[in-house]
Formats: sequence, C-alpha cells, structure tokens
Amino acid sequence: MPHTGQNFHATKELVGTTLVTALRAWLPDRSWTDVRRMIRNRQVMIDGNLCLDEGRQLHGSEVVKLLPHPSAIPPREHDVKLRYVDPHLVVVEKPAGMTTLRHPTERSWPARRKQLQPTLDEILPRILAKKERSRKPHRGPVRRLRPVHRLDRETSGLMVFARTVDAERILGLQFKSHSVHRVYVGVALGRVTARAIRSNLVEDRGDGRRGSTPNPKLGKSATTHVKPLEFLNGFTVVECRLETGRTHQIRIHLSEAGHPLCGDKVYRGPFPAKPIADESGAPRVALHASELGIEHPVTGETLKFVMPLPADLADFIARLRKK
Repeated sequence: MPHTGQNFHATKELVGTTLVTALRAWLPDRSWTDVRRMIRNRQVMIDGNLCLDEGRQLHGSEVVKLLPHPSAIPPREHDVKLRYVDPHLVVVEKPAGMTTLRHPTERSWPARRKQLQPTLDEILPRILAKKERSRKPHRGPVRRLRPVHRLDRETSGLMVFARTVDAERILGLQFKSHSVHRVYVGVALGRVTARAIRSNLVEDRGDGRRGSTPNPKLGKSATTHVKPLEFLNGFTVVECRLETGRTHQIRIHLSEAGHPLCGDKVYRGPFPAKPIADESGAPRVALHASELGIEHPVTGETLKFVMPLPADLADFIARLRKK
C-alpha cells in the first residue's frame, strides 16, 4: 500500500482515541475496512511493538508505524522448548517475538484476544500440563509459574521459572545477589573491543527512555563485561556477560558506548546525540541469551545450560559475513 512505511505521532488531539480511529484520521483516503485490514495483517506497530488491537487507546508521544509487509506470525507452543523440568523449577528456550509476561492491563482480556499474541507465562503452564498429563493423569487447575527474571520480547534465549513459592524466593535471591551465570551473544555496530562497561541506570534519561546517569547518587549500578567474538565488515559479534541484570542493560551499555545492537530501534547511540543509523538489515534486536547457570533452590546442585543461536540470528550473521 502506498502509505506503508510511514510513521505517525500521537498528538494531543488523538490521545485517548483508538488505534483504528487514529489511522483513519491519518489516512483519510483509506476506508475503515482498509485500516482494519492493516491491523489484522500485522502491519501496525506502536513504539516498536506490533499491535493487533484496533481498540487500543493511544497515549501521548507514541509513534505508530505502518510496515510495508505483514510481520511474522508470533511464536506458538511448539516454538517453546523445555530444557529442564522438575517439581521446583523449569528452564525453557524462549523464542524471539514472544513477550515473557502479560502486562497487568491485558490480563482481563478474553482468551481469544490473548491468543493473537500469546505470552510465555500463559503458554508454558499448558505445555507442562500436557507433558505431565501424558505420564500421570492430572485434574484441577493448571499450577501457575512464578517468573524470577525476564527477557525482552525480541530477545531469544534461556529462561528459568519457579514452580513453588520457596523456589521463587531462593532463585530471586540468586538474581538479587548477581550469582546467576548469564551470557548473551549479540551483533553490534562497529568494531567493539573487550571492556567492562559500568554505569548507574535510571528509568528516564531525559526523553522517557532508560539510560545511564552521571550522578553517582541516582540509579542502580550495572556492569556488563563485553568480549568480541568475531569482527565482520562494520559489525562485531559480541559476548556479553552480566555482572548485574538491569532492564535493557546490554542494549543501553552498548548503545552508549557507540555500538548499538543491530535491529534495536530504541537505543541507537549516546543520548542526546543524533541516533546512529542501522543499515544491517537485522530481522530483530540481535541479542540472544545463550548461557544460564543457577544453583538448584532445593538440592544446591549447579545447573548450567547452553543454547545455540537460533536460525534467524545465525542466518543474519552469515549474511553479514558476505558483505
């Protein structure tokens, strides 16, 4: 469609209106049927996240983007792989494109609406119930899982969920004390050298985004150990080991170092400088949680898991090697 690829900003006049109403206002030559079809066809994003809800109300300063082609169908149950299961915890491979937890404002949605974009915390109990039901008949409600950490929607990789209150508490203490082993593999712009990046992270760096503060009395300390794995033409495959685990930590640290991750639409260089262009053609944020090591909350046994790069990132790196 001729209008796809454009960005629109939610002005004061459109705050509180629905997505379909705003699109109709921005695209006056398109019918209501046309704009509804764009939403159903997975061609509308709000602040970088796909939106399939035509009744979603807009908030101030949000950016609505029309995609030139329908985006990929979200992952389903068969895309989630179990790596370890016992009565206390479960370790899974999260596919890219799947949100870890349902936002509180979305929990009251009807099941049909949730199924348009299923979340890991909703899918995983069903997977476990089917697996355990095949061994032993189960009756009653599916036992909920207890998340102790998160991965961004576009980030793939290893995650652990607690299955009991005690396991949740003990695993939570491990994450809080930063004793959990976590290694990520990513692809960043430019030639990245080995370094330890340390800063204090705050929720608002000045534009509503998370970032670092020069004030040592503010924010939470964050440390990322970065090591180059492979130098490509204008890009670097990097290994990032987390000493701490703050929200968006790796994305922020690499971006502020002048080496934003390929595919990252939010963190594109040091703030408030002009965003660094991304011409990599990355299919998503090029970040993968490749290693996870924890101490079992009951037995004390050291559990370590490794997950290779998924096909989309492996193919992306292969394309960069040919440039």
